[in-house]
Amino acid sequence: MAQYILKRFLSMLVTLWLIVTVTFFLMHSIPGSPFDRDGKEASAAVVQNMMSFYHLDKPLGVQYLLYLKSLLTFDLGPSISHYPTTVNTMIDRGFPVSFQLGAAAILLAIAAGIALGTVAALKQNGIIDYIAMVLAVIGIAVPSFVIAPLLIKYVAVKWGLLPVASWGTWKHVVLPAFALSVGPIATIARLTRANLIEVLTQDYMETARSKGLSPARMIVKHALRNAVLPVVTLLGALLANVLTGSFVIEKIFAIPGMGKYFVDGINNRDYAVIMGTTVFYSALLIFMMFIVDIVYGFIDPRIKLHRKGA
Repeated sequence: MAQYILKRFLSMLVTLWLIVTVTFFLMHSIPGSPFDRDGKEASAAVVQNMMSFYHLDKPLGVQYLLYLKSLLTFDLGPSISHYPTTVNTMIDRGFPVSFQLGAAAILLAIAAGIALGTVAALKQNGIIDYIAMVLAVIGIAVPSFVIAPLLIKYVAVKWGLLPVASWGTWKHVVLPAFALSVGPIATIARLTRANLIEVLTQDYMETARSKGLSPARMIVKHALRNAVLPVVTLLGALLANVLTGSFVIEKIFAIPGMGKYFVDGINNRDYAVIMGTTVFYSALLIFMMFIVDIVYGFIDPRIKLHRKGA
């Protein structure tokens, strides 16, 4: 296990370095200047001073090495458009909010997706199964940024059931979390249904029935545990979907999370903010996928981590 963790840790560092490198050079290839505001750039002297302060007057290779050096000390630098606020400060402010939203969306997706997929599998080829799968297809086809305005228009504005915009109570979490989780719910539901139908036909399930186990105990204790294994594998991709999708959802619902800073950073060509948020979320995603791999090994006892030749 220790050897496996070390290898994965080293591969995580290499992956993160590749992401940083590609993002850095792609970002600097974007036309325009971070000191251009509403089409009007500041005076030449001011621009020169600001470029010197942010090391943008140096060759691109030197800028890249300086950025890697700052990453080693966990210093993401000052924001260009929100100076003197640093990117670290923005993350300290925005990430707790984004984490609450993302955690709520993931938990809702797992609970609702597994429940919907289980019901559909148990009622295979019935009206409930058809309705569940139609809803799943709609959930996959319709993106979250289309669902979000509809929720605002009807649930929040027209019916007045839940508040919209800002952040503070659990009521503010419901609509954005649901909009963010619709796609993952649909994906998990379809995957759970397909795998549960296959598991229910296995020989050990017939053995469990012959022993007189109740249907509920068979489903919960034996069938679901094997049926959700592919869902655990998919969690890494779902986390990426939720994390990247939350940027747009946070902007639509005016949530003071990381999405606000990221979108504003793109609009303002704020290199430090774009790089900082990208590096932070990439590191978080890589780490979460590593955790998913470890958890998968504990859930499925058939998977063993061992050295070659052991």
